[in-house]
Amino acid sequence: MAKILIVEDDATLLQILEGFLHKNGYVTESAANLKTGTKLLSQNTYDILLLDYRLPDGNGLDVLAHARHSGIETPAVIMTSFNDVRTAVRAMQAGAFDYIIKPVNPDELLSTIKKALTQPQGPSHQPTENGFIAGTSEASDKLYEYIDLVAPTDLAVIIQGESGTGKEHAAKFIHQKSKRTGKPFMAVDCGALSNELAASELFGHVKGAFTGALQDKKGLFEVADGGTLFLDEIGNLSYEIQVKLLRALQERIIQPMGSTKQIKTNVRIIAATNDDLINSVNSGTFRQDLYHRLNEFKIQIPPLRQRDNDIVLFIDHFIKLANIELERNVKTLSAEARKILLTYDWPGNLRELKNVIKRMVLLTRAEEAGVEALPEEMLIFNGDQPQAQIQYSGLKSVNEANERALIEKTLKEVKFNKSKAARVLNIDRKTLYNKMERYGLDDVAD
Repeated sequence: MAKILIVEDDATLLQILEGFLHKNGYVTESAANLKTGTKLLSQNTYDILLLDYRLPDGNGLDVLAHARHSGIETPAVIMTSFNDVRTAVRAMQAGAFDYIIKPVNPDELLSTIKKALTQPQGPSHQPTENGFIAGTSEASDKLYEYIDLVAPTDLAVIIQGESGTGKEHAAKFIHQKSKRTGKPFMAVDCGALSNELAASELFGHVKGAFTGALQDKKGLFEVADGGTLFLDEIGNLSYEIQVKLLRALQERIIQPMGSTKQIKTNVRIIAATNDDLINSVNSGTFRQDLYHRLNEFKIQIPPLRQRDNDIVLFIDHFIKLANIELERNVKTLSAEARKILLTYDWPGNLRELKNVIKRMVLLTRAEEAGVEALPEEMLIFNGDQPQAQIQYSGLKSVNEANERALIEKTLKEVKFNKSKAARVLNIDRKTLYNKMERYGLDDVAD
């Protein structure tokens, strides 16, 4: 019987979640704040972490960080309001298994929990699934042109793009079109690795190298020998690990933790990042020599909002996948629902689109999914929700949507000069920063 830790400060929602999960055969323990949640996590073992993003003394990402830094790889699901999508996407990069949008849909919650329970434990470095959806937009054509150009070579590649744009799929596609196809393709999320765990995962260790090292373990450089190693969110690696990585790339030799043995390696490195690593180099958090060693070729993956002609293809593809997974028979979307999907700005990119489509399919038992299956906040954001529903959702949510739109509009008008934006909005800079983080606008301004 699976045991779930719920960290949620809303007592009413917590009671509902516990009752629902107990009814479906799960054991739960709960905490109403970060401090209690991390304490329980340190004292007990759980099969799933169900974490609210906003907590009185922190947020769900803090709980997740505590788990990962402690070497706990329990699947974590973030619960978030729709306006927190950008934060939830970043949480995925930090090691979360998935996120669900409030108000929590019971069927969606059960589906997510079941998938989380069947995922392999440990950092995500399993070979990725086959399949890469090719778009037809001008931005996509340029992307595939670059992939075709660099794939046959052995150049190291940096793939840069926003969260959810499909950087790992692009890396997989490069591998499939290279001379190393047929050899291992291994992927690891560097953001989910602590300093000690990163050294062990990348370079391996021998028995007794550290507490808990009960047997020898091959590192990913050795496992991927002859193939491709994909380092996602490479900017999160510590300076110490960067030094070791640079040596491995330059000398093609690794040394497992606790061993004096040196092992020759032959891997192609593809690194991915949400942010421009040049900024990290300039701030001193990323080694310049490592950056130049990795940056033999750079590919920029366009965000979904710049791939207008591709969105329809992705919508149809995700409907097919969701139908199979959820045993539904949705064949099309209503004209109104499709219009909203095509005009939304998709801050979470393909990952967000996939989750929204899956949610729509789950809530639709007929062959056509309509606007009623879209998240309520998405309708407010697009200004397409019927007046009666807007009144029902509450004045607070409407005001928040309007406030977010005003802040974003002002930032664009002043070319993202935050000091000037604060003056125009008649608030101080600290208040502006807090609201930007709350509404997920910090990514927009970067």
